[in-house]
Amino acid sequence: MATVKMTFSLDEETAVCLRATAERLARPKSHVVREAIRDFARRADRLSDAEKRKMLGLFDELVPRIPSRPEEEVEAELAAIRSARHGGGRLSGP
Repeated sequence: MATVKMTFSLDEETAVCLRATAERLARPKSHVVREAIRDFARRADRLSDAEKRKMLGLFDELVPRIPSRPEEEVEAELAAIRSARHGGGRLSGP
């Protein structure tokens, strides 16, 4: 894999953490940074806890609005719609 040299500025606390982690793992600092960025990118694609709560709240709000009808009734309505579409639509009276 080709590498690209980049320059970053880190606060002292982050720099100390990076040095300590690299020493503990016996890996170069650049390796630790690459792994940290990959891990962060994987987590960044996930929904945050706030986003999850919002979506679950919407789900809880919408599910009770789904009408419960017998399957036979739904199938009959769908058959009538299909028949109307195949038959040229609704016919209006004279």
